[in-house]
Formats: sequence, structure tokens, C-alpha cells
Amino acid sequence: MTKLKSLPLTKISIDDSFWDKYIKLVQEVIIPYQWEILNDRVEGAKPSHCINNFKITAKEKEGEFQGAVFQDSDVAKWLEAVAYSLSTNPNKELEKSADEVIHLFGKAQDETGYLNTYYTIKEPNLRWTNLKEGHELYTSGHMIEAAIAYYKATGKDEFLQIMIRNADLICDVFSKDKNSEGYPGHQEIELALVKLFEVTGNKKYIDQAKAFINRRGHRPYYFDKEEKRPEYKRIFQEFAEYLPLYSQSHLPVREQKTAEGHAVRAVYMYCAMADLAYYYNDLELLESCKRLWDNITTKRMYITGAIGSSGILERFTTDYDLPNSSNYGETCASIGLALFGRRMMQITRDGKYMDVVEKALYNTVLSGIAMDGRSFFYVNPLEVWPDNCLVRTSMEHVKPMRQKWFGVACCPPNITRTLASLGEYIYSQTDNTLWINLFVEGSIGVNIQKKDLVVTTKTKFPFEGNISIQLEGNDDLEFDLAIRIPGYVNKYNILVDGINIQDKDCDKGYKYIKINGQKLIEVSFDLSPRFVRANPLVREDSGKVAIEKGPLVYCIEEIDNESNLPAYFVDTKQPINEEYYEGLLGGTTVLKLKGKKISQDNWTLDELYKETDVVWENKDLIAIPYCYWGNRTPGEMLVWMKEYYGG
Repeated sequence: MTKLKSLPLTKISIDDSFWDKYIKLVQEVIIPYQWEILNDRVEGAKPSHCINNFKITAKEKEGEFQGAVFQDSDVAKWLEAVAYSLSTNPNKELEKSADEVIHLFGKAQDETGYLNTYYTIKEPNLRWTNLKEGHELYTSGHMIEAAIAYYKATGKDEFLQIMIRNADLICDVFSKDKNSEGYPGHQEIELALVKLFEVTGNKKYIDQAKAFINRRGHRPYYFDKEEKRPEYKRIFQEFAEYLPLYSQSHLPVREQKTAEGHAVRAVYMYCAMADLAYYYNDLELLESCKRLWDNITTKRMYITGAIGSSGILERFTTDYDLPNSSNYGETCASIGLALFGRRMMQITRDGKYMDVVEKALYNTVLSGIAMDGRSFFYVNPLEVWPDNCLVRTSMEHVKPMRQKWFGVACCPPNITRTLASLGEYIYSQTDNTLWINLFVEGSIGVNIQKKDLVVTTKTKFPFEGNISIQLEGNDDLEFDLAIRIPGYVNKYNILVDGINIQDKDCDKGYKYIKINGQKLIEVSFDLSPRFVRANPLVREDSGKVAIEKGPLVYCIEEIDNESNLPAYFVDTKQPINEEYYEGLLGGTTVLKLKGKKISQDNWTLDELYKETDVVWENKDLIAIPYCYWGNRTPGEMLVWMKEYYGG
């Protein structure tokens, strides 16, 4: 089977009332803001040290390395976002800044091709001696991805050549002759090497990616042997009692049945596994991808598309363990899940993967950035009580307000590159079929059967369910148009040039329409809001409900209701009323609910426990999309609400 391709970003134009709130900020606000951050010029933000480290490495200035061992990856992801932005919005000044950074990389690279500021400045004699913690391969992976994106966007190959030299070094250092056992502690290089193979055609890169994946999980564990060597030096003290489970190196990848360990590491690895399964026609590896995907999405994923339930080690725990207030739900993990899901859909053509991709993008990924583009969430809980988010407690990882930056800042530039590359998720194609995966207003130019076709989509999705798809240039063109029918849609209708399609059968979540000169496809989804319950095995959510509308998960905030949100009980027998507020949060549909609240009137503040009846107060509740929470006055937030069963 042919793997579906994403369309080039240069062919995609997005003009969407929902997504433009963020996408228009990418070049206007987010990229410039993060550039100032990377240069340590934002007052009150945690310093990045990123550009400064490269200047020291390039001998443009003197100083000591500062920041985390993986600090270089922040500017790599920023450059990748710049590349995607330049693909759709050329900007000479921005391109000039990027070129200057790339030239700095070239000066910082040594004659062997090695490029890493931490090990060049701080530990020049310890290169490749601590793969478990050192992040050398992880950082190179992000740099390679950025170089490929920049080459595709601008046609300039300076950055690409820098990273080809780096990749050649990696292939040499980890060859069968020199190190036939080593693999990264934090996966990323694998999927980057696959991309490098795709752009260069050099098979040694994908072969090295395959080797890294195949080496994991074999006993005796490589990291155990590495730690016993005299040159080994620990970087993170929390790794003193290291578990191979943490880095998914506890078992060979084809034997892994459950998603384990650090959530970001896991999904980055699964992306590479999916790529390798396709290119090597490795059905066993593909089955492993499917098995791990199913474990995540049916037992270990939040309703918002967040993954990683433990604040300790940012990791998966066990099936159905999904705490709402103390979870981690790192933004990067949901981005990785979306990347994994996109690959799986392109290989299998199954819409169930895009259902989850959509869920992650519309909820957790967007919640990770403020609507002004200048502050971010690293952790994405489903319940927040600001008073107990205290440092040096089990809740210190939860922030009730977005932060200007982080000491470990992988998430902000990751969000930026995701927003800038959104078009890659919306459409897929083969020579004779165009898939519409997400419903975003805009237009594309696509070549089908060597003929140019313009597709224009108009919609107010996800607040409204009407989608109009206009085709131009297809007078003598026959092809298939595949429209995703999301799993949450129970009722829908499709008109082709005004004629109702009676056959509503779908093939794995996609409705295939034969196009032979037709010009207008009108799709209508029922996006009525709905109450959703969790499997009773999710102990945290027993007796509770959440609310969804289309792909959006809704939440209640203190600013729209009152304090002590867990005292609310929503009456699910009463209808949910919708109202669009043009002036709220850039324009949004709010949901109005009926419910009860446990009264405080029969309690004093000095009474902690007593024998008493519950006194109920009738309450109206207002819910907003979860992705928008925390953009107004700070306060409590809640996704899962208790259900009222009274008369």
C-alpha cells in the first residue's frame, strides 16, 4: 500500500476563524517573542542561554555553558517553526535572522561534524559516553528536522549540509564496527534520520534509524553497561535508580504491549517505528504500533488527548490511572501523539487515528499556549485549584497560570512548529485521491493525476457543523475525494452539486466520493454538545461527566461560575444550551447548563466534619472550550463534573 502524503505547506492557505486566533500570531508574535527569549531579552522570563551557548561554542565570545544538557533543541524547534512559517508567509527579515543562526551553527560545528554546545563547552572529553542522559542524539534529531524543513521552505542547503555532516558522524560512531549496541536515552534521532533519508535518498540514514530501534530492550541493557564504565558521569540525580521502562528500553520494541515510561520519549519512538514499518514493509513492527496506539487511546489517554498521568518522571503509569488535578499531560506528549497518529492514518487510511489527532490538537496542544502567544503551559491538568499548586509538594508541577518561559522549555517552540505546520494535518493525497482529515477554512492547490486542482473549504467548524468544499479545475478530472466522518458524529448529510448522497457507508471513518466534474460538496455534521462518561475503571471519574462539542472538550472556570467548582453537580437530564459570544475569547460558543451546588450555609469555617444533611442550591453553569481556559482572571478550572441524580 502507498503511504499517503501531506501536501506542501506552500500550497496551503488557512483563513479560519478558529485557528487564525493562533496561526496569525505565529509570525506576528510567537516567533519574534521566542527569538527574544532565546537571546535572553525578555524581562521576568527564565533565561534560555540558547544563542549565548552557540556563540561561546563558535568562539564569538567567552563564557560557560548554561542551561540543560538539551538546551540546543529549543533553537532547533524555533528554526523549524520559522521554516514552516516562511513556507506560507515569506519574510525577508525573519529569514535573515534564521540565516544568521544557521551560520552560527556552522561556526560551532567541529571538523568531525560534531555539533552540541554542552559537550563542546562543558564536557569535551565525554562525548557519547552517557547516551542515557546526555541527549546528544535527541538534540541532533531536532536539528536535522529543522534543517530539512528550512531546506524545503527556502531551497537553501547550508543548514542541511551542516546536519548531513552531523548525521554522517552519528552513522560512523554508531556503526556495527564502532558501537553496535548504543541507542538514545531520549528518542528523536530515529524519526529525523528517516526524514533525512526521504530528502537525500541516502539509505544509510534510515538503516541507522532502524538499528537504533532494533537495539532497544535487549539484555544486558546497554545503559547498565554504560554506567559501569569509568568515563560515565551522571547528569540527572533522579536517574540514580534508573528503570529501563522509563525510556522504553525494557523490552525489544516488537514485544512491547503497553505504553510505558516517559510519554514524550514513547510517542517519538512510535513515530519512528511507524515510519520504519512502512519503508521496510515490517508488518510485525506495524502491529506493535497498532497495539501500543490502542493501549494509549483506550486505557491511558485523557479525554483532552493528553498523555502521561504521573508528575514524577512525566510518565505513563497503569491502565485507567487518569488523575485530573495531579496529572502531567505534557504539551510535547500530545504533539508527539498527533505526529504518531498522522503517520498511522497515512499508512492504514483509518480515520480512528485522525480522531485522536484532532482531539489532541484542538484541546491539549492549544491549551499549552496563551491566546496572546506570550505564555505557555508545560503541564495540562483537567482540574486546577490554584491554592494547592504549591512548590515542594506533590502539586508543584501544576501551574495555575501560563508561564513566560521554562528552564526546560521544550514545549513552547514545539507548539510553535506545530501551529506553523498545521496544514500538514489537514489534507493527505495519493495520485488519484484527496483526503480531507480536518475541517479548516482555507484553500489548497493540489496536483491530482498530473492536473492542477484548487480546493476551497468554508466552515465555522468546530462551533458549527456545516462544511462547504468547492472544486475548481476538475472539468475533465476523475478522482476520489475522501472526507473524514469523525467518530463523534452520529448524524450527517452530504450533498454533491445539490444531490443528496443516500449511501452513508464509510470505509474506516472516511466517506469516498467519486468526483467527475462536480463542483460543490456540502457536508453537515450534527455537532450538538453531549455529555460523556468515563469507563467505571477510571476511578477518578466515576459518577462524573464531561461535555464535548465536536472535537472540543469543555470546562467550567471560576470566573464564569463561583469558587469551589467540585461542589457543583450538573443535571444531565436538562438540555445543554449553546450561545455564541462574539466578544469572548476571540469569539466562542459557550454552553449553559443546569445543576446544583452543595451549600456552605449550614457550615462554619471552623467545622471540618459533622453529621448533617446536604443543602442544595440551584445553579446555572457556564462552560467554555478547555483550550481557552486560563486566558482571563486566574482561578479554578474543572473538566469532569459530578452528576446530579436527585429528584
